Amino acid sequence: MKLYPNLVAGVLEVLEWSFGKGWYADRVVDKVLRANKKWGARDRAFVAQHSYEMVRWWRLLWALLGEEPSLKRKKLKELFELYWAWQMEGTLILPEDLPLGVRESYPAWLDARADAALGAQWPALAHALNQPAQVILRVNTLRATRERVLERLAAEGIEAEASDVRPEAIVLSKRPRLQHLPSFQEGWYEVQDGGSQCIAPYLDPQPGDRILDGCSGAGGKALHMAALMQNRGEILCMDIEAYKLGEAVKRAQRAGVSILTTKHIVHTADVLERGAWADKMILDVPCSGTGVIRRDVDTKWKLLPEHLERTLEVQARILQRYPGALRVGGRLVYATCSILPEENEAQVEAFVKAQPQFSLEEMVRISPAQAHSDGYFVAVLTKNDHV
Repeated sequence: MKLYPNLVAGVLEVLEWSFGKGWYADRVVDKVLRANKKWGARDRAFVAQHSYEMVRWWRLLWALLGEEPSLKRKKLKELFELYWAWQMEGTLILPEDLPLGVRESYPAWLDARADAALGAQWPALAHALNQPAQVILRVNTLRATRERVLERLAAEGIEAEASDVRPEAIVLSKRPRLQHLPSFQEGWYEVQDGGSQCIAPYLDPQPGDRILDGCSGAGGKALHMAALMQNRGEILCMDIEAYKLGEAVKRAQRAGVSILTTKHIVHTADVLERGAWADKMILDVPCSGTGVIRRDVDTKWKLLPEHLERTLEVQARILQRYPGALRVGGRLVYATCSILPEENEAQVEAFVKAQPQFSLEEMVRISPAQAHSDGYFVAVLTKNDHV
């Protein structure tokens, strides 16, 4: 394959901005592609693919080069040539004696922390999180069946097949632009990772339920709950990021969901102002994102120990306060997209100890070893009327 200098330069620019200025790779890729409007689809795909892969393997590549990381363009060119020989030409074979953190390309602190916390599970997880993510769709059952969606996608020229991760899940063979397709515009499906699709069912949403989604973001799980509820009941989406709630409203309109409302959280009191009204509550809390590293490749390098410590405090605070809006007898689902026990089992166990009116029903890890799933954690709890 011929390498065009302008495309290689595009990849190197992504590296310079991502590691030099702290931008997330997807934002930089978008910036570079917008600045080069004459590039065709293959050119754009080349820059995106190899930018993400070089970010993914950043520590390993520098170790193979035998140098400390640098953002000098000459050194980045050398790094690209080494990457190309390894990944594309197959002329560079990895040494067999590389430490896990180097071979799987994780920062030393995260490798040490995950190894201490996960032990024998860490090598397989580390490897699974480096496999490129596929595009997974969730069929909107308010609009169509999976069979009809597959037929329509085929008619629109999109290669897809059913996934075994969930009955509503579809996996695409490539990474097409979906937004311009009539099937997308008419709300027949949403882009949602397979593991993420497994979380809402743990809440057991039923028609007529009153559900509080306390960290809803852009509403992906709320839309799934609405479909499971057959669009009957009430879902209140709350978040501290108002712009995400605006996106949730747009998505609900496209999906034909009429039971979703939103409220911006300015103070914790906003969550509790209606008292203990919710039959069910889902708290998909802010987390390290270590379970979705293969999808957000530079989470490895942007996450720092101090960020994790602050996140643990936020999680504990949310668990301490938000469940006051859940009625007695109600169900609570706590979820993260993290692989670290301190964000998962440890948080839930500390919560139950501090608030014994809650009983723990089950804790589940959704493994990124499943080809159509990232890594998630789910805990299901019940609020009792006495201790």
